[in-house]
Amino acid sequence: MPVQRKAEAVGIFNSSELALLGRVFDRLKIDHQSEQQREVLASRIIANYMAGVVDEEELLSASKQPLGR
Repeated sequence: MPVQRKAEAVGIFNSSELALLGRVFDRLKIDHQSEQQREVLASRIIANYMAGVVDEEELLSASKQPLGR
């Protein structure tokens, strides 16, 4: 899963954080997305989390929008 690969590459998340990021990713991914689109989504979720959005529903909402919006 792209979000776990990216999160593990950063190397600063514990197992419960990885689970949260994975749940948000699973809720936001869309069938037939390209691998690149899923990588962008994973990066957006991780960036929002690292910016301090740690509540699952808030992270879900914030990650629906492109970064910087």
